[in-house]
Amino acid sequence: MATTSPEKTDTGGSALRIESVSHQYGALPVLDKVSTEIGAGEFLTLLGASGSGKTTLLRIIGGLITPSSGRVYLGGRDITHSTPERRDIGFVFQNYALFPHLTVAENIAFSLTVRKLDRAETVRRVTEAIDMVGLSGLASRYPGQLSGGQQQRVALARAIVFRPGMLLLDEPLGALDRQLRQQLAVELRGLQRRSGITMIYVTHDQEEAFTMSTQVAIMHNGAIRQMAPPHHLFGKPDDLMVARFVGDLNSFPGTVRGTEAGKTVVETAIGTIFSDRPDFLAKAGVTCAVRPEHVRLSPLATHGNAFPARVIFGGSWHRIEYALPSGVIIRAEGRGEPEAINEGDDVFITFDASRVMLFKDI
Repeated sequence: MATTSPEKTDTGGSALRIESVSHQYGALPVLDKVSTEIGAGEFLTLLGASGSGKTTLLRIIGGLITPSSGRVYLGGRDITHSTPERRDIGFVFQNYALFPHLTVAENIAFSLTVRKLDRAETVRRVTEAIDMVGLSGLASRYPGQLSGGQQQRVALARAIVFRPGMLLLDEPLGALDRQLRQQLAVELRGLQRRSGITMIYVTHDQEEAFTMSTQVAIMHNGAIRQMAPPHHLFGKPDDLMVARFVGDLNSFPGTVRGTEAGKTVVETAIGTIFSDRPDFLAKAGVTCAVRPEHVRLSPLATHGNAFPARVIFGGSWHRIEYALPSGVIIRAEGRGEPEAINEGDDVFITFDASRVMLFKDI
């Protein structure tokens, strides 16, 4: 087992550094000077829409693609031009790619056989990997005798059995039904925390990303727009694009009037909005944004952010829409409001100044 260093955890996770990596297919740019660092033992998810560059970046890290420019370092070692088998990296893809004529144990042992480990050590590691992914008792079965979820566990065990410093996962749960995906996402998070392996996961599913990750990188047009822990991305996005991408949003264009009692005052189409977000100059054009789960109901107007509204959809208590006199529609998610709410009711909606995000107009 590798010795511990500042670049690697004692359980085998390696740190990654990406420096100004760009790539293009012919004349088509896919990545634009991507730079970031991932600590040893982190679980990073690359989250973005199709065409954002996340899979290309993952394949560059794994050595399946050589970048047009830039450098990649794993555990402090420059691996930019190293072949995949020399990178100390495991892969798990959506396509399980199991050998149908080999048993579960033989499939998992394949990478160790290639590395010529002795039989006793191979058996020990395979048994350990089988237990780790919850396949105890299935070692002698063939892939055709397993469910989709069990086959994905075999693929995962095969990728971790040689104890790589990093594991790359390219939408590995995409072919499974939603309930199984949710279950395996939780199990994968637990496995990563127990093993200490640095994992980089590609998905377009926000729920998966936020469930599993210690860090999430939002990718857009070949660049990382923001990388942060999930709760930080949701609550303090750097810009409006990230805010809209990671959750539902009510947004209102406005102009900063100034400050009152330490709060930024913004004039919008729905009225005056107060925000705790500082550092906005008077007359600056901004967008105010409030998430539906932070919108509340009140039978009376209160101080601060309170606006008269009429319920236009009350059929689902957890997702309600309100029409304001200005014509603006605001969405809310019910959490503890009075249960007596019906379509057409006149109410007041409120939200705390601490929940109002402000973004500068570009």
